[in-house]
Amino acid sequence: MIHEVDEALRTLFRVEALGGSQIAVVFDAPTRDWAATVNAPTVNLYLYDIREDMRRRERGLHNEYDDNGTVVARRRPPRYFKLSYLITAWTKRPEDEHRLLSSLLSCMLRYEALPPDRLTGSLAEIGVAVPLTVALPPPEDRSFADVWSALGGELKPSLDLVVSVPVTDSPTFPAGPPVGEEGLRLDVNGMPAEPPGTAGRRYQTMPDGRRVPVHGSHPGAPRNPARNPAAGDGRPARRAGIAARIAEHPPTDAATPPEGNG
Repeated sequence: MIHEVDEALRTLFRVEALGGSQIAVVFDAPTRDWAATVNAPTVNLYLYDIREDMRRRERGLHNEYDDNGTVVARRRPPRYFKLSYLITAWTKRPEDEHRLLSSLLSCMLRYEALPPDRLTGSLAEIGVAVPLTVALPPPEDRSFADVWSALGGELKPSLDLVVSVPVTDSPTFPAGPPVGEEGLRLDVNGMPAEPPGTAGRRYQTMPDGRRVPVHGSHPGAPRNPARNPAAGDGRPARRAGIAARIAEHPPTDAATPPEGNG
């Protein structure tokens, strides 16, 4: 994921900001020892910080559908992580460095997210925008002077680029089978419902006079002694679960079932 952002930025800068010139684009830490080895015009994108973008954190689950539009699985929404780059230009003359920084800034200001045609790998597959911001004030808990001090180098003009990258690596939870016209099956506290299609289907008379099939046990069904034994130490027996009755509502033009329980 990080290397894909690196490649997208490298391609974007080489094509749109540097005009296809031979200026190198690297990702090294700009320490004093590294600066002493630079002998050609170079643009450095140093990744100095990685942290989650909490403003984009979502709750809940996202549905995944098959070709028929049925939910087959659910997964957590992507989480965004901010990749902070310190961008510097390295030439023999400060004027040339400023000119390079100006070109890079103009390039990044054209976009609010990385261009989709520059994305590769998993970033291109998920089809989600990759937002970016440039030259915003640093957070209160960090300053660019601290970054340069940690690198052991001298303070240098730079641009701060922050890319919010979506990460979709999360477990997938398979969805249960869709509910059909046969109704639901419940098992409430050890009182199993009668499977659809078996003998003994019951019917209930609705207020409008229609009789519809009912799945589940009758209200007031006897307690299951195997699951609710009376305790021998004086404790009361555990309460039996509630009875479950789920009535179907078939279309009005459906054939009326015969009178009486099946």
